[in-house]
Amino acid sequence: METSSFAQRLAISGAMPRLSVGMASTVDIGFLAPLSGQAESWGLPGLQGCRIWERWLNRAGGVLIGGRRYPIAIHAQDCGDTDQAARDGAAQLLQTHDIKLMMMLGGEAYGAVAEDLHARRILTSTLLPSDLSPDSPYLIAPSEVHPVYVVTGVEWLARTRPNLKTVALCAQQDGMGLPSLATYRAAFKAAGIEIVKEVQYPAEGAPAEYVASPMLAANPDILCWCTSYTPMVHALTEYAAAQGYLGQILSCTLDHYQKLVARLGTAFMEGVTFQFPDFDDPALSEKAFFFNQPNAFFEEYNARYPNSWTAVSWEYAAIFDIWHAAVEKADSVTPSSVLAAMKQLGHVTHAFGPAEWWGQDLFGIDNALVGDWPVVTVQGGRARVVEFGSVPEWLRQNEALLRVEMQDLGQMWDQRIGRNSRGLELVSRGVS
Repeated sequence: METSSFAQRLAISGAMPRLSVGMASTVDIGFLAPLSGQAESWGLPGLQGCRIWERWLNRAGGVLIGGRRYPIAIHAQDCGDTDQAARDGAAQLLQTHDIKLMMMLGGEAYGAVAEDLHARRILTSTLLPSDLSPDSPYLIAPSEVHPVYVVTGVEWLARTRPNLKTVALCAQQDGMGLPSLATYRAAFKAAGIEIVKEVQYPAEGAPAEYVASPMLAANPDILCWCTSYTPMVHALTEYAAAQGYLGQILSCTLDHYQKLVARLGTAFMEGVTFQFPDFDDPALSEKAFFFNQPNAFFEEYNARYPNSWTAVSWEYAAIFDIWHAAVEKADSVTPSSVLAAMKQLGHVTHAFGPAEWWGQDLFGIDNALVGDWPVVTVQGGRARVVEFGSVPEWLRQNEALLRVEMQDLGQMWDQRIGRNSRGLELVSRGVS
């Protein structure tokens, strides 16, 4: 697969004649993700980022297929918080449009519509590789490999702050939280950091004090929020501050961290570690970066959608970049041809550089792209990349440990088939 990004190709194509600009036919893209509710920050900002990508591509004439250029059209539906809402959204998209790519957050929403998408052989993307299975060959995770990349944050802390010996962690009991919990467990064990408390809470959330109090009572060196949703991350962080906690905080995401800095102060937030950079970070300009001109994207995003940048603002657009390159390589939007083009070279380039297809041992299929991933800390009130850690290297050493933890929480692909994880109760557990 070619390594130039859409933004790079756009600079060249802008100087060339446009083919079939203004033609009526379009390539239809479905966007089925949370556009409201507690998981909104994992969906709506991603759609907004895709709107920028859509404008950029169509302004250049569209996608080139068979010597003609076709504009793309993104059609969005809110998957909501229930299986029925996801099914209704998928039905609306599939009945009214000729969808060539369905973009989803994943989790329970994907499980609700997987059978229909597979029957129609719709190429579908997820941000959660734990959705992958041999039964879904047209499902891919080419952008975010949540939660596998969180191992880089744990590894960096263990290496740079060897005084951190213990951790208390929490996660919600759903398709986002439980795989994250399993991965953090494996990462801490691989790093030799003792887990002294673990709290699992319902998917819809819980009072911060019920979750954080037993964690604080264990007197850990690290408080880890795993991949809690944004409202819980903020509530838990604020509760820890109110209780006088002075130790390390680790979280997968820290969306709208500026609000926490404003409320809790620069000193308290200093050193909080997570996994998602602002795209004006100087480190990105020095990286072999597939998502070209990240600063220009960041500036346009914030101009159009102020105060809404999150961990996923760029991720769905990055999937588009990979899909677009594969479509033009295959000269087709047929899912099997596009997927074959994506995998043709075995190694491709994703958002943060070279990546490889992976997942057979954990998910039964190599449909997830893994590569380097940034470790980010709050420094002087700003998010800053401190390192790009190698996910493949960690997996080569510790994949067996990750598999054990995924099995323990029932998150292996063969354990999840036909099971619904909604409605679980709050669990607080000490770990000896």
